[in-house]
Amino acid sequence: MSRGLTDHIASDLPAAATSQAPVAQREQPANNKIFAYAAWHSLAWLVFANGVGVLIAALLVFPRLNSFLGEWTYGRWMPVHMNLQLYGWCSLPLVAFLFKVYGADREHAAQWCRPALWVWSSALTVGSITWLTGHSSGKLFLDWSGYSRALFPLALFALWLVLALALFQQHDTRFRLGKTLGLILLLAVPVLIYIAADPNLYPPINPDSGGPTGASQLESALVVVAILLLLPFGLTRRKAGRPWRTTLAWSVLGIEALLCLGLGRADVSHHRPTQYISLGSLLVWLPLTPIYYGAFEWHPSTRRWRIAFLCWWSILVPTGWTLFLPGVLDHVKFTDGLVAHSLLAMAGFTSSLLIFVMVQLLGEEGWIFNRDWSFYLWQGSVAVYIALMGIAGWREGTEPAFAFTPGLARNSIYLLRLLLGIFMLAASAEWMTGATKLVRETAPFQETAQ
Repeated sequence: MSRGLTDHIASDLPAAATSQAPVAQREQPANNKIFAYAAWHSLAWLVFANGVGVLIAALLVFPRLNSFLGEWTYGRWMPVHMNLQLYGWCSLPLVAFLFKVYGADREHAAQWCRPALWVWSSALTVGSITWLTGHSSGKLFLDWSGYSRALFPLALFALWLVLALALFQQHDTRFRLGKTLGLILLLAVPVLIYIAADPNLYPPINPDSGGPTGASQLESALVVVAILLLLPFGLTRRKAGRPWRTTLAWSVLGIEALLCLGLGRADVSHHRPTQYISLGSLLVWLPLTPIYYGAFEWHPSTRRWRIAFLCWWSILVPTGWTLFLPGVLDHVKFTDGLVAHSLLAMAGFTSSLLIFVMVQLLGEEGWIFNRDWSFYLWQGSVAVYIALMGIAGWREGTEPAFAFTPGLARNSIYLLRLLLGIFMLAASAEWMTGATKLVRETAPFQETAQ
């Protein structure tokens, strides 16, 4: 990882340590049980999705196991694994973040948060059954079809109603206009999900790779950057005397958004310089992101996860750009090299970021994520997993049959991949055990609501 990045984060700690303890106490949510429930739901899906990942990895090592699964073979389990990681594990911590922003952890709206979480999980359950029975739109991460295509947007709308109720009951008028505009934007999400799942609707395509264009990747990355910039405002407060950090970051985001608009949306090859050069503009966020997060006060228990997600970010951005370059993308497209990049993005960066958010929301109760063995087991397993898939992907680019032809090198890599998946499952199960204990021990709604 980057020593300079770690030193930069550590340099902010002394000042935060002297002022953060009382701030953290004042900013504790009125109803921590809501965040405990959100953590439990998100971790339940993480454990299940990781379990499916172990099954998939085992099928790659021992393909004869498919004969025992009937119709529920590798191709049926893969969308379950990917969608539950995205819409279960990766989404529910952000739902908890929205509960915090809109004050849904307080007063009458608090009693509706738990039902909203169950509606969301029920929609994922129906979706999983749909994918296992062979019904899908055929679109990656937009596999919603049949009943699930309507049910999941309804779950999103149920969440929206809870947020709207929470905003309506608030007496504090600060940021009310911004939150109202946010609600208007959020109302469009269920509609967009439903429309995007249409199998007849497709985004621009890179004709040389069959994947996304540089412009569409820049667009997606800027959405992630916008989320990174918004998160601190819903979780904590800024340090005094450092407004230039936030001003600079938001200004750069605005400039890059204009660049993205200028590129347009069309089928464009990654061999065109405007595509890979514009995507390279994301490199500016390597120094900007830790500088930006250093402008805010954070609970001391978030430190290791803050360092982790910033370190993964410092690897994700340059490697993601490198993989898109002409010659490199042509070599690794549709190989395990893209699996390595996906795992870096999801299990490395995104998971560390989400746990950072949950620990900040839970405060002292974030101990469930801070046991040394599960932290290092997760981070180490992800790092080795990425390296293995990167090696396998590069080998596939030279020898396409490598992943399909049994051999010592191939079998060893895939067997170790299975073992690493078991380690990641064990780490997530430990977090899940802690979340279950937390849900049982945290005071009930009526005792904590203010």
